[in-house]
Amino acid sequence: MNKKRRLNLLRVLVSGGILAILFWRIGLGETLAVLRGADLRYWLIALALFLFSLLVRAWRWLVLIRGLGAAVNFGRLLKLYFVGSFFNAFLPSSFGGDVVRAIELTQDTDRSAAVGTVLVDRMTGLLTLFAMGLTVLPFMADHLPLELILVLVGVAGSGLIAGVLILEGRFLKHVGDWLPPPLSLTNQGPLAKIYAAVTGCGRCAILQACAISLFFNVINVLINWLCGQTVGAQTGLGHFFIITPLLSVSGLIPSIGGWGVREAISTALLAPLGVDENVAVALGLVVGSVHLAVGLGGGVIYALEGWLGLRDR
Repeated sequence: MNKKRRLNLLRVLVSGGILAILFWRIGLGETLAVLRGADLRYWLIALALFLFSLLVRAWRWLVLIRGLGAAVNFGRLLKLYFVGSFFNAFLPSSFGGDVVRAIELTQDTDRSAAVGTVLVDRMTGLLTLFAMGLTVLPFMADHLPLELILVLVGVAGSGLIAGVLILEGRFLKHVGDWLPPPLSLTNQGPLAKIYAAVTGCGRCAILQACAISLFFNVINVLINWLCGQTVGAQTGLGHFFIITPLLSVSGLIPSIGGWGVREAISTALLAPLGVDENVAVALGLVVGSVHLAVGLGGGVIYALEGWLGLRDR
């Protein structure tokens, strides 16, 4: 078995193993009972908002691409976001769709611009989400356990520092001078070209992308809150400004579409706030179902586009 297959097997085991442990500990029947009582009206609103969020994210990506002077139309970027949602839902990572978006965009622009703008697109979203969480934290601190506060400050704080250093560029390029040529960010190697695209979008485009990300992340928080309302989680909207950054980062943990990891993180974050563990797991499952529903639509688009391409040949 090669390394890639072993890694994919590990991700399957992570998702399946965590879900099995959760259901063994809290009871599968109890969680299913929560899901059977779900209010689908909230789920449908969350689904509609998620679809709308793809428009917002495609707009952000367009701003960054134009900052590099590349010419790609909005419709193409929106289609790639739908396709990316399919791969996010089914690939062994919640960020697998970003890889697919970058690969597909190389048909429209050069490789460094494709990869660089996808990275900045994702980065501005996360940085704005971290900043939102830290901004809301002082107003919610009295209602949160100390452990959750420390985790958010650690994750969001370190993420913001790393993101600013990456986008600012000079520090990493200086450090890169000491690295061997294949890893250097100042020569003409592939990494240097991608990093040039990351830092070359321009301050104006990055600030616009951050402003759009602020709008998107408010929508993202609302989606998670609506999923909580779907299963009757008695948690205020303000708590989800704290929870959403940590749920988003959990996608970095190897798994299949975030399944298992998302439910475990939901339980760890919500149980200290007084939310029943079965409700917390059900919330994670409902969030996953929204992503899955949109991802299936993206898969149909991807399959249809591939079929039309073959037919034209």
